[in-house]
Amino acid sequence: MAWDEWEQLKSEALERQQSGATHMQLNQYPGDSGPGPAPTTPGKTGDLNVDQQDLSKIGSHAHTLYNQLWDQARLDNTSVDEAAGDLTSQGFALGSGLQHLSNRWSTQLNTVLDACAHISNHMQVTKKIHNGDEAYILRQMSSIATLDAGFDERVGPAGEQNPIYGEKKK
Repeated sequence: MAWDEWEQLKSEALERQQSGATHMQLNQYPGDSGPGPAPTTPGKTGDLNVDQQDLSKIGSHAHTLYNQLWDQARLDNTSVDEAAGDLTSQGFALGSGLQHLSNRWSTQLNTVLDACAHISNHMQVTKKIHNGDEAYILRQMSSIATLDAGFDERVGPAGEQNPIYGEKKK
C-alpha cells in the first residue's frame, strides 16, 4: 500500500467518524459473489506434490544458514562493548550509538537464528510425518488392491450368479 493511499484511507475514515456514522466493516467476500463452487478436477487446483528431497533441501539450507550466521555474523561483544564504553567515557556520542547498534544487531541476529532453527526443525518433523502418511496411504491402498483382487476372481460374466453356488431355485 502506498503512503498516499494510506493517507486517503485515514482521511476517509476520519470523515466517516466525524459525520456520526457508526458501522462495522468486515473484510470478506460480498454475500452475493462468494468464491463459487470448488473445482472438481485436481488439474484446476493443482496437486500437492512434495517429496523427501524437497523437504531435505529446505531443512538443509536453513541449517547451513544458521551455522554460517552463527560463525560469521555474531559480533565479538567484548571488543564492541569495550569500544562503545571507551568512546562514551571519552565524551563521544558515538559510543552510545555503537552500543545501541550492537544491542540491536544481536537482537535481530537472534531472531533470524531462531527462525532458521525453527524452519530446520519443522522440516525434520514434516519429513517424519510425511513418511508416516505415505506408509499409511500405501497400507490402505494395498489392502484395497488385495480386496479388489478377490472380486476379480469371478467365474462367469459380471452380474450373473456364479455357477459355483449351483443353479437358481425356481
